[in-house]
Amino acid sequence: MPRSDDPLIGPLRYLRGYPAPLVSEVRTLLADGSLAQRLLKKYPTPHAVRNDTALYDYVGALKARHLRNAAPLAKVAWDGKLASIHNALGTHTRVARVQGGKITTRREIRIANLFRDAPPEFLRMIVVHELAHLKEPEHDKAFYQLCCRIEPDYHQFEFDVRAWLCCVDAGGGAALWQAAGAAP
Repeated sequence: MPRSDDPLIGPLRYLRGYPAPLVSEVRTLLADGSLAQRLLKKYPTPHAVRNDTALYDYVGALKARHLRNAAPLAKVAWDGKLASIHNALGTHTRVARVQGGKITTRREIRIANLFRDAPPEFLRMIVVHELAHLKEPEHDKAFYQLCCRIEPDYHQFEFDVRAWLCCVDAGGGAALWQAAGAAP
């Protein structure tokens, strides 16, 4: 639980653990209202993955390229309740069932609807994160090494997503790329 004197309460909570100069820069950009425009300039267009089928294909292509030996995915879907209920941007779940005399496991990945109108780099970052959980269940050194092997700019994209989430929490970024001309 954050302390009441914690300066990273509110929109900046996504930047816990980052160096003070980076947090200060985001705080300044957020205060003067230029963070959203800076992100829009750096990432000008939204991705084209619009429905669950396209998302399944997108995730499947990344998995086939980088994690060929990982367990198959039963389902990949956008999830409108994810961010508000689970306080997560994506989830990877395993559901084990006994069928006859054996146990079968279904794996699912769900991505928060917030990413529907995000730039391709942000979608790729969250998908890479969830795919990495197929091999590495914990957020440890091996996990982040795998993320960086799949996406070399993973850490930069993660920081930019976190800055965007600060902007969204402050009320200025949820529909940023939707307004920039997201595909129907």
